[in-house]
Amino acid sequence: MYRLFYDQLLVRIDAERAHAFGVSAFRYGAWAFRLGRAIRAQRGAPAPVEAMGITFPGRLGLAAGMDKNADAVVGLSAAGFAFVEVGTVTAHGQPGNERPRSWRELDVHGLRNRMGFNNEGADAVAARLARLRSTAAGHRVVLGVNIGKTKATPAEDAASDYAYSATRLAPYADYLVVNVSSPNTPGLRDLQSTESLRPILTAVREAADGATAQRVPLLVKIAPDLADADVDAVADLAVELGLDGIIATNTTIAHERGPGGLSGPPVRARAVEVVARLKARAGDAVTIIGVGGIENERDARALLEAGATLLQTYTGFVYQGPGWVARLNASLGA
Repeated sequence: MYRLFYDQLLVRIDAERAHAFGVSAFRYGAWAFRLGRAIRAQRGAPAPVEAMGITFPGRLGLAAGMDKNADAVVGLSAAGFAFVEVGTVTAHGQPGNERPRSWRELDVHGLRNRMGFNNEGADAVAARLARLRSTAAGHRVVLGVNIGKTKATPAEDAASDYAYSATRLAPYADYLVVNVSSPNTPGLRDLQSTESLRPILTAVREAADGATAQRVPLLVKIAPDLADADVDAVADLAVELGLDGIIATNTTIAHERGPGGLSGPPVRARAVEVVARLKARAGDAVTIIGVGGIENERDARALLEAGATLLQTYTGFVYQGPGWVARLNASLGA
C-alpha cells in the first residue's frame, strides 16, 4: 500500500514538501502507528540489544535528518524504529541553504540534499524535548540527539558552539552525536581531522557531563569519503578519548548528480568498508552504528557482519515506508 502511495502521489510532490508532509503525519498520527505496531507485534518482535549502557528495543533506528526539530519522535517510534535520532540541531536556529535543496534520485533509490542544517536551534529543541520527556510515551523512546556547528560560527569557535548545544540538549538525550560530516555546511568536514575534532569532542564531553547527573554516551558521525588513514585516525581518537561510539556513514559527495550529499544504495559498499575498518581498528572499545544503503535484511546483515552493533536508516524508510521498518527490525531479532 505504501509503495503505491509513494509511486502515485509522493513522487509528484517536491521532495522537501513531501518530507514536511511525512513529519506532520508522524507528529499527528502517532496513535495510528501505535495501533499498527500492536497488530504487527503479534507476528514477532525484535530482540533487545545492549550497547553503550542502553537497552535498545531492536537494532534498527532512524538516522538524523528526518526529524530535525524533534516534532514527531513518538510517532516515529510507534512506527517501528527501535530508537530515534533527531537533528541535526545547531546552537543557533538557522534557515539552511536556499531552495531547491532536496532531490530524489529514483534510478538508484537515493536521496540528495544540500539542506544546510535547517533547524530551530538548541534552545527551541530543548524546550520541545523537555515537554516530550515529561510524557510517558516520550520518556519511553530511546532518543539520540545529533548536534552540528552553526553555519555563522567560525571554525575556531566550533568547540564552544557544539558545547552550547550539548549543555542544552544532553539532559533529554539517551546519547549525543557530534556531526562533523555533513557536506552542506562550508568547512564542516574539515573538522573531521583529529587536530580539529579532539577539542570539539573534549568540549562536548565536558559540557554534557556538566549538564547531567547521569553520563550521556557520546558518538561522532563520519563521512564515507574519508580516506582509510583518516578513518583509522578517527578510530584511534575515539579510543583515546573514551568515546562511546562512531556512526558510519553520512552522505557522500563522490557523485556527479549535482550539489549536495547523496544517500541510499550508492553509499552501501563504502559504509560496509568503513564499518569493517573501524571494527578492525577499535575492536570492542567503541560501539559502531552502521548506516548507508539498507534496503533489505541482506544489506542490514552485511553491516552487522562487518562490525556494527546497531543500524540506522533514512533513505530506505522514505522509499519503503514504516511497515518495512517494523518487519526488518523483527527479522534482525531472529
